[in-house]
Amino acid sequence: MSTYTRAWVVAERSDEIEQVLNGYKFMRQKAGAKSAAVLLDDVLPNFIGMNVVIVPVPTISAHIRRRGYDHMALVARNFARQRKLSYSPQLIRRSNSVQLGSSKRQRFLNAKNAFAVKGSLDPEAVYLVVDDVVTTGATLGFAAQALLDAGASTVWAAAIARQPLDK
Repeated sequence: MSTYTRAWVVAERSDEIEQVLNGYKFMRQKAGAKSAAVLLDDVLPNFIGMNVVIVPVPTISAHIRRRGYDHMALVARNFARQRKLSYSPQLIRRSNSVQLGSSKRQRFLNAKNAFAVKGSLDPEAVYLVVDDVVTTGATLGFAAQALLDAGASTVWAAAIARQPLDK
């Protein structure tokens, strides 16, 4: 699925990257969101003079309740602030399916109808969808597709870590 035209991943999910991700996702170490934003800032190119809008992949409501925050909204907001870019949580979840532990087929089925867009989009803007971990690409792909279906002309994707499905 190639719904986005450019994509970046900081690193494999291991060592320090894994510690940062696990800390802010599973151990309520909210400050890890700033570290994750710094990692994105170190890897992504400069967007000077471009109308880039940072859009987080929305977290399912059960995880937000458990953590007390939407971890990807925090990362995306911090990254947008660092880069002085627009932040817009325009994607919403239409389902609460969990990708962790799912097969490749199940991940695509889960993500296929998981996203909708609220509000209107600027067709002149570039929408950069940000997620924490990319495994099969299903979540980023279908999130990007939702933005395209709602009127975005250009969608890019970025993730903090890549994790092979068999890990």
